[in-house]
Amino acid sequence: MRLQYYASRDKQQRFFTDFRQSGADSMFLQQLINGIALGSTYALIALGYTMVYGIITLINFAHGEIFMAGAFVGLLLVGVFKLNVFLAMGCAMLFCMALGVVIEFVAYRPLRRSSRLSALISAIGVSIFLSSLALMIFGANAKAFPEQAFPVQQIRIGNADISTLQILIIAVSAALMVTLEFIVQKTRIGKAMRATSEDYNTAALMGINVNRVISFTFALGSALAAAGGVLVGLLFNAVSFNMGLMAGLKAFAAAVLGGIGSIPGAMLGGLVLGVTEVFGVALGYSSYRDAIAFAILVLVLLVRPTGLLGEKMQNKV
Repeated sequence: MRLQYYASRDKQQRFFTDFRQSGADSMFLQQLINGIALGSTYALIALGYTMVYGIITLINFAHGEIFMAGAFVGLLLVGVFKLNVFLAMGCAMLFCMALGVVIEFVAYRPLRRSSRLSALISAIGVSIFLSSLALMIFGANAKAFPEQAFPVQQIRIGNADISTLQILIIAVSAALMVTLEFIVQKTRIGKAMRATSEDYNTAALMGINVNRVISFTFALGSALAAAGGVLVGLLFNAVSFNMGLMAGLKAFAAAVLGGIGSIPGAMLGGLVLGVTEVFGVALGYSSYRDAIAFAILVLVLLVRPTGLLGEKMQNKV
């Protein structure tokens, strides 16, 4: 297991080394494009954290493993069943929507009236179970997408190069974020989600099916995580049983950075985290790329504890 963890990190190291080498020869725009592409994947995962917390004030630490499950489902559909990337991503999103609903029903709903510590322990247990199950099924070695899964070409923009894969990641992430914002702001279920996040008990008294709203929130967040898993698997060309650990922690940091419970904050936090991480690597601090994310988080929380776009909560007596 330990050897596998470092093997997958070696692939990420080569990925970031390419960023650093290209940054030495190109302009600011190159690293900005790289950072936006990486940050978009963080934002997709962070949205799941922030939505669940906004509804039931629960940190779903199994969310990183849902991201991992989406990556494996996408890999199986592309590698074994020869589906194209877009269809595989859609199927992975549907699978993880169902998985998220099942996890909420089995692991979280019975503990909804219990202490937050009980729900937190349950979330950690689900996380360990899913990662162990993936290890048993797929083994410890990282799996790669077929080369023909998404042919990558470079497009020259001024002094910067952007790949078709980066365009795909940015475009898909932007489309999913816009769709999410539309659902939350313009649809009936979105209005119910906003009402439930304001006051759980009052929403139930006013006739809102709170269980349905919470299940829908888990499904929506899990679908975004699955899309992020497929995109990250393509970006690093590696899918492993423990890939959700660090990605989940960074996405959680992005959610807190932007303001936990704020959907625009999760988007902004993911982009800021990705851009800063890439620029840190370009400046020669690739060994500290994981620490960069959490260092930024600490600095922001010291200055603004509610995050960049978070609102200060006031408890009325």
